[in-house]
Amino acid sequence: MARLPIIVQNERRKRIGLAITIWLQMCTVANWFLVALGAIHSLHTYRPRIRSYILDFYAKRDYVKRLVYASDETCIEQVRMNRTTFFKLCEMLQTLGELKSSRNMLVDEQVAMFLHIISHHLKNRVIKHHFNRSGETVSRSFHNVLNAVIRLQDVLFKKAEPITANSTDPRWKWFKNCLGALDGTHIKIRVLTVDKPRYRTRKGDIATNMLGVCTPDIQFVYVLPGWEGSVADGRVLRDAISRRHGLKVPHGCYYLVDAGYTNCEGFLAPFRGQRYHLNEWRQGYQPSTPEEFFNMKHASARNVIERCFGLLKLRWGILRSPSFYPVRVHNRIIIACCLLHNFIRTYMSLDPIEEELGEGLPSNVIDDDEPNIINIHPSDAWATWRMELANQMFDEWQASRN
Repeated sequence: MARLPIIVQNERRKRIGLAITIWLQMCTVANWFLVALGAIHSLHTYRPRIRSYILDFYAKRDYVKRLVYASDETCIEQVRMNRTTFFKLCEMLQTLGELKSSRNMLVDEQVAMFLHIISHHLKNRVIKHHFNRSGETVSRSFHNVLNAVIRLQDVLFKKAEPITANSTDPRWKWFKNCLGALDGTHIKIRVLTVDKPRYRTRKGDIATNMLGVCTPDIQFVYVLPGWEGSVADGRVLRDAISRRHGLKVPHGCYYLVDAGYTNCEGFLAPFRGQRYHLNEWRQGYQPSTPEEFFNMKHASARNVIERCFGLLKLRWGILRSPSFYPVRVHNRIIIACCLLHNFIRTYMSLDPIEEELGEGLPSNVIDDDEPNIINIHPSDAWATWRMELANQMFDEWQASRN
C-alpha cells in the first residue's frame, strides 16, 4: 500500500490531536459538573443539621430534668435543695448574681451542674459525660456560677444580732449580748510539693485553715478561708479582725470561743482546767462550781459552730476531700459553699441534712496546748466580768433546783 503524502499525514495528526483536546475538555467539564452536583447535594443535606441541633439541645436537657425536676427527693439528693428552693436560687443568681443563659445552655442547667459538682465532688470528665457537654463548657459554666454566687455575699451572709435579756432559749439565755460562736476548721486541699509543709496540720493532713463565725441559728456571719493548715486559729482570727472588711464585733457584744483563743473583750472563752467535755455532762455529772456550770453552758451554746461545720461538710462533698482546683479557686468554692448553706437554711423550711447529721458531732474538748491570740490582750475587767457571770449563772441554777 502506498504511503500517504506527508501533507495528508500532518492533517490526520492535527485531527487526532484536536479530538484528544476536545475529549479532555469534555472530561474537565464533566468533572466540574460532578463537583457542582456534590456542592448542591451538600447544601441540601446541611439543612437537617439545624433541626438535629435543636433536637440535641432538648436531648441534653433530659439529664437536667431527671436531676432536678423529677421530684423533690431526687432534687435534694443531687443538688441539696428542693425544687422550689432551686428555682429561687436560679432567680437570685440571675437578678443579683448577673448569671446569664448562653446560646447553648440555660441558667438552670448551669446552676444544676455547679450544685451537682460541689454536692458530690464530681470531676469534669464525669460531668461532661452526664450532661453531654464538652469539658470546656463544663469548666466555663462552673466558674460563671461560682462568680455569681460570690456576688451574693452581702445578701446571704447573716447579720449577727445579740441575744436579748428576755431570751428563752435554754442554751443562749445566759449569754446576753452574745452574737454567736466562732472557731477554725481544716479543709483538705491539694498544693504544690514545695508548699506542703506550710499546709500540713498537726494530724499530718494537707489542708487550709478556715475561720467560721455563725449565729445561734446555724448560719454563717463571716468566713475566712485560705490560711495554711499549720497556722494556729488565733493567728487567723487576728487577721480577720484586722481586715478592712473583716470580722466586726461591736463594743458590748461578743462571740463564744474555745480555750484556744484568749479570753478578752469581744471573745468569751471557757475556764481552763475545768470540765468542758459535753459527753461528761450527758453521762449524768452535775457541776459543783460556778466555773464548771459556766463551762457546761458555754459548751452547749458554742456547740453551734461545730454543728455548722458538720452541716457544711456533710452537705458539700467537695469539702470532704482534696479537690484539683487551684488554691485560690478552692478558697472561693469554700465561700460559695458557706453562702449556699445560708441560702438553704433561709429558704428551706426543713433541712434533711441536719436530720442526717443528728448528734454525731466531734467533742468539744479543750486543748491546753493550743496557742492564744497574740495581738488581743486579756484584761482584768473582762476576766472579772466572766467570773461574775459564772457566779450569777450558778446561783440562778441552784435557786431553780431548790
